[in-house]
Amino acid sequence: MLVGVILLNLGGPDSLQAVKPFLYNLFSDRQIIRLGPPFLQKPLALLISEIRSKKTQKYYSLIGGKSPIFDITKAQASALENALNQTQKGNEQTDAGHSFRVYIGMRYWHPLIEDTVLQMYKDGMRKVVALNLYPHYSVATSGSSLAKLHEATADYDMDISCIPSWFNHPLYINALVDIIEKGIDSFHKHLSDNSAVPASKNTGNDIHVLFSAHSLPKKIIDSGDPYVDQIMGTIGEITKKISINWHLSYQSRSGPVQWLEPSTEEKIAELAKAGIKNILAVPISFVSDHIETLYEIDILYKGIAERLGITLMRVDSLNTHPLFIEALRDIVLQT
Repeated sequence: MLVGVILLNLGGPDSLQAVKPFLYNLFSDRQIIRLGPPFLQKPLALLISEIRSKKTQKYYSLIGGKSPIFDITKAQASALENALNQTQKGNEQTDAGHSFRVYIGMRYWHPLIEDTVLQMYKDGMRKVVALNLYPHYSVATSGSSLAKLHEATADYDMDISCIPSWFNHPLYINALVDIIEKGIDSFHKHLSDNSAVPASKNTGNDIHVLFSAHSLPKKIIDSGDPYVDQIMGTIGEITKKISINWHLSYQSRSGPVQWLEPSTEEKIAELAKAGIKNILAVPISFVSDHIETLYEIDILYKGIAERLGITLMRVDSLNTHPLFIEALRDIVLQT
């Protein structure tokens, strides 16, 4: 049986010219943020995208002039397709009679979910597994993508299986532990290379791990959304495997509503006041590099930390980390 897998993700502008329409698509989604009554959502989204586009274009110009999220998601899709279709030997369970094709469906930029669904149907896909690339479920992220998927598939005879979250999958946790451990090792090497005194894990060179998750409007969480609980669930699984000093903050606020706290900027300032000198940033809710890692953490937050006397480094993003791809493979096969 031929099975189609669609990886659902946010998407990102593929050029500076695409920034404004991307922002318009983003702010038009009432599941992310409600801009007045429904009839004003799109007019206000257009106004906001006009106002914010020039500043946002500047940010993208600092990371290569576009979002890398499509290229990375394409690499993830290729790696996952290869892993799903590889010959299984030894003690692994076989999936005789199944072959897989992996597609990409983006919520706010091309290839859009609805366009990918049409292509999948034309390609003969009648059994589809929808895998959100958001590890932690929120109505504003996974929920919005799944709603669009169900809307796009309503007129097609397709058997759809959805995977809304996988925040505590063992292989995903192992992948995060691996990048954190490697990040800590790199940090200690950096400290040793830049100090006359050898760095030690038992000295004042202690490294504090800052888990930075994408922020959401607080009212979404107050209404029962499981996002924060699942973030804490992921951190809980990580800290069962490694002993770390850790903190949690939220980044990427936008719009005049109350957001989850503390913000990453606020947390960095708080840690500076506490005398902490070394922070390893872990973008906990992201599985690939994009503007939130390459600009916000690597440029904005690193600069804030430096001005406060803190050395801030970031772990590598999961991207196509082998354990992460194995996690996605296992999630699909278990569906």
